[in-house]
This record gives sequence, C-alpha cells and structure tokens, in this order.
Amino acid sequence: MPRWLPRAMVLALALIAAFQLGSWAFHQLTGLLINILIAFFLALAIEPAVSRLAARGMRRGLATFLVFLGLMIVTAGFITLLGSMLAGQIIKMVEGFPDYLDSVINWINETFHTDLRRVDVQEGLLHSDWLRKYAQNSAAGVLDVSAQVLGGLFQLLTVTLFSFYFAADGPRLRRALCSVLPPARQAEVLRAWEIAVDKTGGYLYSRGLMALISGIAHYILLAALGVPYAPVLGVWVGLVSQFIPTIGTYLAGALPMLIAFTVDPWYAVWVLVFVVVYQQFENYMLQPKLTAKTVDIHPAVAFGSVIAGTALLGAVGALIAIPAVATLQAFLGAYVKRYAVTDDPRVHGHRTRGPAGPRLRRLWERRPSAEESS
Repeated sequence: MPRWLPRAMVLALALIAAFQLGSWAFHQLTGLLINILIAFFLALAIEPAVSRLAARGMRRGLATFLVFLGLMIVTAGFITLLGSMLAGQIIKMVEGFPDYLDSVINWINETFHTDLRRVDVQEGLLHSDWLRKYAQNSAAGVLDVSAQVLGGLFQLLTVTLFSFYFAADGPRLRRALCSVLPPARQAEVLRAWEIAVDKTGGYLYSRGLMALISGIAHYILLAALGVPYAPVLGVWVGLVSQFIPTIGTYLAGALPMLIAFTVDPWYAVWVLVFVVVYQQFENYMLQPKLTAKTVDIHPAVAFGSVIAGTALLGAVGALIAIPAVATLQAFLGAYVKRYAVTDDPRVHGHRTRGPAGPRLRRLWERRPSAEESS
C-alpha cells in the first residue's frame, strides 16, 4: 500500500464529514438566514431616512429608533382601525343572519316549490356530522394555531432586532467589511452598498405608488356600490396586495367581498370581477412600466426574477427578488465592456431588400486580393 493512501482516505473521510456537518447546519439555520436576509433589505429600505436624520446631528441609534417608532405607530393604527371595522361588520352579519337565511329559504321554496323552514335547516346543521367533525378539528387545531402565532411573533421580533442593528450600525458594519479588504475592493463594496440602497428604495417607491393607485381604484368602486368603510377597505387592498407577495391579492380581495356581501350578494360578485380585471391590468400594464422606471430593469427580467425568487425562497424570495436582481445588474454593469452598435437597418428591426446571400457574394468578389493590395 502506498504511504500516501491512508492519509488520502482520512482526508476524504474528513471532507465528507465536514460537508455533511455543514449541510446539516445550513438546513437547521435556514430560517435564521432568511430572517437575516429580510432584516438586511428592511435596513436598506430605511437607510435613507436614518441617514437624513443622522446628518442633522442626531445620533444614529436614536434616528433608527424614531424611524421604527413611526412605522410601528402607523402599523398599529391601521390594524386597530381595521380590527374595529371588521368586528363591527361581523356583529352586523351575525345579527342579520336570520333575516338573510329567511330570504334564501323563501327563494328556494319559490324557485324549486319546496317547503323548507328555518327551524328544520338549523336543526339539520346542529345535528350534522360535518359540524361535529369541524368542531373537533377546530378544537384540535387550537394548539397548532397558537404555536404558529407564537412562531410568527418570534420571527417578527428577530427581523426587527436584526434590521435595527443593521440600520443603526450601518457605518460600523461597512468599516468592518472594508477593514479586511484591499483598497480597490473596498471601493467596490461601498459602491455595491450604495446601489443596493438606491434600488431597494426605488422598489419600495414603486410598490407604494402601485398601492396608492390600487387603493384609489378600489375605493371608487366600493364607494359607488355604497359599501361601508370604503376608505379603509381601499387602503387595505392597496397595502396587502402590494406588500404581501403571492397570496396578497387574494387576501386583499377577500375582505371587501365579505363586507360587500353583507350589503348585497351581487355586490360581492362585482367586487370579485373588478379585483380580477384590475389584477390583470396591474400585472401586464402598470407594474412592468413602474418597475422598469424606478428599479431600472426590464419588465421580463423583473417577472422572471419574481418567479425564480418564489421558487427558491417562497414569499420572501418574491418580495426581495426585484431589488436584489436590480442591485446585481447595476453592479455588474460597470464590468461589462460595451461597443458602439453598427449602423445596420437590421439592428432597428428592418429587413434589407433582397436576399442577403448575393449581396455578400458581390462584396466578397469586390474585395481586393493580397497581390493587388501589395
């Protein structure tokens, strides 16, 4: 046996063990890494506001605290207003449910010539196996829901703490990064950081603008139908549909449909049709143009990046895919060598007259030979 073979076998086993250990640790820490990634992009989003307050002489930690306090106050106020509205509508629905049930039963009796009564329907529901199984499953799922709520609160606290540290200690973090790099690489890191701040801010600006347009459009529809709490519902649709990826549109449209259903069931159908039509208009007309102007990437690239981000990281990937791709594209653009484009009609999408083969042959025949040129 060669002398190097035992050492090679030990080294190979050690590498395999290190790879397995690293893979296990990565899978265990995936949730934490995703939370840190979300916190980093949130810190990039509030970096301009924090830097503006710090430039006026305020300590950076206090500036970050004030920005977060403002965001929490706005969020808490919106949730409180929405919760009071939703509670009032639920009470109204519960109080008016018997009358609505009577109208449905009367319509069924007149249409299908049946003899249904509300008492029979209520007794059938109370003694049905479906209701009993639903109650059992709901009771068994209370612990699961509680665990999910606690896990969500812990993730929210983790993201908030990391984003606060990233924003408050941004200059210190940049200095720590640059201290282990040569001067040339330091300039590249600082430029990439600045590009990331600009692109993330542009992405949030475009999302905020689309939320404003969506909220106004849905408010006009709900006010025209006479649905109560139309301004709050418009704000709800705008914010949820733009800042909750993948399922935000469905969550945003469900609440206005529910409120409209309490006024008139046909109003809920109109709201559903409007939500679907507006979503198509936003996906194919509004969002590509605003994204291309504010984030400066092609609409097809933006659409593909959202799909890729969703496939990799789910809803989080869909939310941060566009600013991440825009930052990478802007950073790598400085290293791509570009040339002047030839003045050819085909560059502008125009076809040349006649087939290209004979023209190229005539140009080749006119080319002087080596003896003539000498």
